[in-house]
Amino acid sequence: MDILIIGTGYVGLVTGASFAEMGHKVICLDIDEKKIAKLLRGEIPIYEPGLDELVKRNIKAKRLAFTTDYKKGIEATTICFLAVPTPSKEDGSCDTRFIESAVKELGKHLNGYRIIVNKSTAAPGTLFFVKKTLQEVLNQRQVNYPFDVISNPEFLKEGSAISDCMKPDRIVIGYESKDALQTMKQLYAPFNLNRERILEMDILSAELTKYAANAMLATRISFMNELAEICKRIGANINEVRKGIGSDARIGYSFLYAGAGYGGSCFPKDLRALCHLAEKKLDYKPLLLNAVEAINNQQKKVLYQNIKKYFDTKGGIRGKTFAIWGLSFKPDTDDMREAPSLTLIEQLQKEGAILRLYDPVSMENAMMLLKDHKNLVFCQDEFHAAEGVDAIALLTEWKQFRLVNFQELLPNMKNGVLFDGRNQYKPEDMKENGFDYIGIGVPDHIRN
Repeated sequence: MDILIIGTGYVGLVTGASFAEMGHKVICLDIDEKKIAKLLRGEIPIYEPGLDELVKRNIKAKRLAFTTDYKKGIEATTICFLAVPTPSKEDGSCDTRFIESAVKELGKHLNGYRIIVNKSTAAPGTLFFVKKTLQEVLNQRQVNYPFDVISNPEFLKEGSAISDCMKPDRIVIGYESKDALQTMKQLYAPFNLNRERILEMDILSAELTKYAANAMLATRISFMNELAEICKRIGANINEVRKGIGSDARIGYSFLYAGAGYGGSCFPKDLRALCHLAEKKLDYKPLLLNAVEAINNQQKKVLYQNIKKYFDTKGGIRGKTFAIWGLSFKPDTDDMREAPSLTLIEQLQKEGAILRLYDPVSMENAMMLLKDHKNLVFCQDEFHAAEGVDAIALLTEWKQFRLVNFQELLPNMKNGVLFDGRNQYKPEDMKENGFDYIGIGVPDHIRN
């Protein structure tokens, strides 16, 4: 099939490349001329394992193309995907201005029947707004081209997005027209060879499913982070508690890790948007969802509080040097949106600390975000970052941090202490290596 993907961000580029890999012909459209120019040269604007090879292979096979021209993109395709940003407004609601802009451009150039598919995460009811807006533009043009709308939310995890797209655990399709549904089934047929993954439902249910999924995952994280604080206060170990409850088949182990809080582009904004929808549009106060966000905001401060408590007896934080290992909000991505590292960096800087930063892939993004900050050193690797520091704070559990030779690293530090924001290390091992170890929801291991 001939597909147009509007938006070449994380969702649009991964989705477009994956469709092309399955044999469809795909045009990815973006109004950012510099981004399209880079893509035409084979340069990928985001970090995602495997995406570089996938894009280049399908450009070479002439199944994947890029353009800034709406007219060209629409005329060459029959299914149009919306994959544009939907950031949060100041009040927490979903900002749909990019969706509206894209739909108006579609309406200006529509020249026959099309299926309009929304992959952009937006509040339930957005697709009806899309439908109304598109029809208004067609009315202004005094043309009456038919179209159908489909809700097809994405469920991609940064760091494993290619696998999630190529081998989805479910494909949610919200529809009104059965003919459009059948076309979508044909489109996704290559993804369904070993079992049926398509879940058919009404449009509002499909739109809400995306928010509900992210809200549930965020709830599990905040639940474990709250338990972690209880563990810390009574001397229990959250890692052991996780094993105890995760072994229950009704619960499972996924998203039961205590840590420095969740970030990224999905959980924070989607949870806020769902809370805004409930409170402002539906006159319902979502107590649990509000608590999930409040716990997460509080959790992002826990690492700083642990550091402050430790150094209060050692002359305070001012003038101390800290290594920050990991800046992105999770491993295998360069995404720093709402990353816990940013909260810690801001708090330590206010206390007069000097920071040495390192992340395997997000250094360029970090330099842009933190360009106006002082007392920052961007380092070459984790060993360089740890040189001469009073402490290390682990924020992102990159694989290369798992087997660090701490005995080799310790002599180059001023003080052997590690604050583990992801509970990646075994406290007993760190103590044996000569470190004071402070984790999240686990007993402190301090050298005597």
